[in-house]
Amino acid sequence: MAELFENKWATHEYSSGAPSLAPFAFHKRLRGYKPTPLVSLPGLADRFGVEKVWLKDESDRFGLPAFKILGASWAVVRVLQARFGLADEVHSDIDRVRDRLAESPPIRLVAATAGNHGRAVAWFGRLLGVDARIYVPNGSAAARVEAIKSEGAEVIVEGTYERAIARAQRELGSNDLLIQDTALEGYEEIPGWIVEGYSTLFWEIDEALAARNEKGPTLVLVQMGVGSLAHATVAHFRRPQLDSKPVVVGVEPDEAACVLASVKSGHLAELPGEQRSIMAGLNCGRMSAISLPILQNGMNCFVTINDQRAREAMRLLADEGIVSGETGAAGLGGLLELVSGIDRNEIREKLGIDGAARILLVSTEGRTDPESYEKIIGGHNQQRRKLV
Repeated sequence: MAELFENKWATHEYSSGAPSLAPFAFHKRLRGYKPTPLVSLPGLADRFGVEKVWLKDESDRFGLPAFKILGASWAVVRVLQARFGLADEVHSDIDRVRDRLAESPPIRLVAATAGNHGRAVAWFGRLLGVDARIYVPNGSAAARVEAIKSEGAEVIVEGTYERAIARAQRELGSNDLLIQDTALEGYEEIPGWIVEGYSTLFWEIDEALAARNEKGPTLVLVQMGVGSLAHATVAHFRRPQLDSKPVVVGVEPDEAACVLASVKSGHLAELPGEQRSIMAGLNCGRMSAISLPILQNGMNCFVTINDQRAREAMRLLADEGIVSGETGAAGLGGLLELVSGIDRNEIREKLGIDGAARILLVSTEGRTDPESYEKIIGGHNQQRRKLV
């Protein structure tokens, strides 16, 4: 059942420091780089009675159908910089990094994933000429598993997402590098670099709005799995240099609301059992340790949604010409819950959802499971054609 939690600890004055521009500069130097589109959706703006709805469309990032490569690539090069002393190469030419690795003892990249992060790690490993081993939970969509294998990675299936992480740690070899976006006790630096890598997405949004001479958002909705993207969102929109700071809302599946549980309790909370939402990238039972204080102090509101909200959001985005998967559409699903739930007038007022509101959403993935996407969108499109 949907839950709405207004965060009493949040403050607009909170800041965890200004995000670095170094990941943005690095990503710009990678072959194939181009900023993903920031799309204005006037149809949704009219529907919600607001001034603007923007959507950052991450369905094609370096040829991958999700944003995760931003964090994975930056974390890998930072690890290599620390391990092999590749300071100059990190900030210049990826070919030089690959050449240096070819002269060094072999390494292997390791990660646990619901799909998109693991594929990103494997993709970047292939670019560098190194092997990858990726652990995925039971029940992962066949299309997501095959996509990881297509990058040349070894794939191992293991239990829940948390059990996959535990096995990945347990089976690490001496030449393995764990590139995980979940911070655990004693494992915080690399997840922090992944959060840094995600900052590129938000610097691109700033550049796009500046080029259009448009004001920034007044409300940002971001989906939360372990909380790393939400962490990057808060860091960007709570930075000291930003004069007008938007309201930030985190969105989770009802049955995988580990961030909400942790924020409410004030400590890391682990959810029991397995999480089986169709929003596969958000099926996490324990959040990233480094993100809890950031979200507890910087996130204004949390809302949970059921799978039907995600489906509804996918269909609305398809109507606008946007291909967004179940996880990708979750931010819009959260907005639908805020404005469509019972007696939401008060929350609309508190969050500033009115005629002057400028709302930012991030579609974090495209069609990562084509079979599921077709089941959700195909029938909807047929029904629309009948109505026309």
